[in-house]
Amino acid sequence: MAKFDDRAPEWDTPDRIERGRRVAAAVAKAAKITGADRVFDLGGGTGLVGFPLAELARDVTLADASAGMLGQAQAKIDATGVENVRLLRHELTVDPLPAERFDVVTGLMSLHHVADTARALAEIYLLLAPGGRLAILDLDTEGGTYHDDPAEPVIHGFDRAALGALAIATGFEDPTFSTALELQKRGQTYPVFLLVARRP
Repeated sequence: MAKFDDRAPEWDTPDRIERGRRVAAAVAKAAKITGADRVFDLGGGTGLVGFPLAELARDVTLADASAGMLGQAQAKIDATGVENVRLLRHELTVDPLPAERFDVVTGLMSLHHVADTARALAEIYLLLAPGGRLAILDLDTEGGTYHDDPAEPVIHGFDRAALGALAIATGFEDPTFSTALELQKRGQTYPVFLLVARRP
């Protein structure tokens, strides 16, 4: 997480802020977020998605393994006085799950940083209350060119059909995919899907 700690102070660029608001709107619509919902933002970072969602939900837990990213989120809380955003230092499949259960679990570009996708989905399933919704965004399968460091331990995107089947095998119902946005990097276009599914 040292890379993210180092980049945290400059993370909130204008394009990332705008993207975060667009993603939050897409998640809110797809997951039908209401003022009664508790949201868990996996890899929530500085809160670019989580803070906009907090305007709609009962509360949002920003979970991230990077202390630097969470430090930037705390500065926003201190500056704005927002009361329904909670910070949690947490790495999925590494740290114990919190005791709370949530109505929505979301995350932008976080799943591909977890080596064991099956275990990650199983833990997300456990994070959700019965009837809870998964609304997670990540890269379609790509050839390993998205990340600057080819040695970085990441999964190079996901095949939608395979990920949907894995979600069903985990216990989720009704997985659906849509293309939420396209990222441009070094002259290439990288589609980002939004996967929505429900815990029975």
